[in-house]
Amino acid sequence: MEAPHSQATDATTRLTLDSPAEMQELGRKIAKLLRPGDLVLLTGELGAGKTTLARGLGEGLGVRGAVTSPTFVIARVHPSLVGGPALVHVDAYRLGGGLDEMEDLDLDVSLPDSVVVVEWGDGKVEELSDDRLHVVIDRVVGETDDDRRVVTVSGLGTRWSGAGIEGL
Repeated sequence: MEAPHSQATDATTRLTLDSPAEMQELGRKIAKLLRPGDLVLLTGELGAGKTTLARGLGEGLGVRGAVTSPTFVIARVHPSLVGGPALVHVDAYRLGGGLDEMEDLDLDVSLPDSVVVVEWGDGKVEELSDDRLHVVIDRVVGETDDDRRVVTVSGLGTRWSGAGIEGL
């Protein structure tokens, strides 16, 4: 397995990943940078690897329960098993009202004390925080196998300035 290729500028890193295992490993690496109150937006087409990345985040954060797609329940809370922040995993695909609907979920957790990961959150939950990590997953086009992805990780806001994104 070839090591992922990376290119970094400011608070943005672009990686080429060749397998779901590498996507999950990227999630574990990102988890090391996360702290309570962080918002992570995952963007990509259906089947791009958003949930696989979220599974790696959960493993890296040491949370309880298997991280699976929350499509039908909209949100799942995974408490920490290691004294860290809980992982709140949200699928905003069916949320039309954005932040209002997010608040209506009545999550049994304090969002400032958790890491909130939102799939399909573009244009819906950005107002939760001025500081957020945005992960965009694109399939590689052309003659390549289906598992290759280009992942762009961007830190927005002062929280992510110098946070180590470039080293992923």
